[in-house]
Amino acid sequence: MIAQRIMGVVLAGGQSRRFGSDKALAELAGRPLMARAVASLERQCDAVIVAGREPGVADRPQAGMGPLGGLNGALHHAAAHGFDAVLAIPVDGFDLPADLVGELSPGPAYAIDAPVIGLWPVAVRATLDALLAEDTMHSMRAFALRTGARGVHLSRKPFNINTPGDLIAAKDHAHGL
Repeated sequence: MIAQRIMGVVLAGGQSRRFGSDKALAELAGRPLMARAVASLERQCDAVIVAGREPGVADRPQAGMGPLGGLNGALHHAAAHGFDAVLAIPVDGFDLPADLVGELSPGPAYAIDAPVIGLWPVAVRATLDALLAEDTMHSMRAFALRTGARGVHLSRKPFNINTPGDLIAAKDHAHGL
């Protein structure tokens, strides 16, 4: 079997409305959430980028498209740089399975409990371009349906930090990670 070149992407373009401040910079056990997410991907990917903020890859076709805009920017960037697939996680992604790529392989596949987490072959970028050009539902699940992606129950349920209260709840779990 030929090894795939995997580019990891942290989807960090959200406006953090429910959180009340820039969630990417919020600290969990002394480390910003974005740094934790990047470190999580570095252990599993050939390269890691951040989508939706400077410096990083811009959302495509424009900012404000939610996680799909960041994923689309990452898929196009990965294809232009010779990668086979993109492993996407949200900016609050931490304490993920040690072999997330293996659990999601073969792609396209996404985590049932957190559809923003997924393994996407770069070939699906045309499907995502088409979806984002339509006046229709722009959701990860809609994209997954269009690509025939498999829903996967991960070995470890991902945290979802949307509010300061969620961050406080995650702190007990995060020490030592």
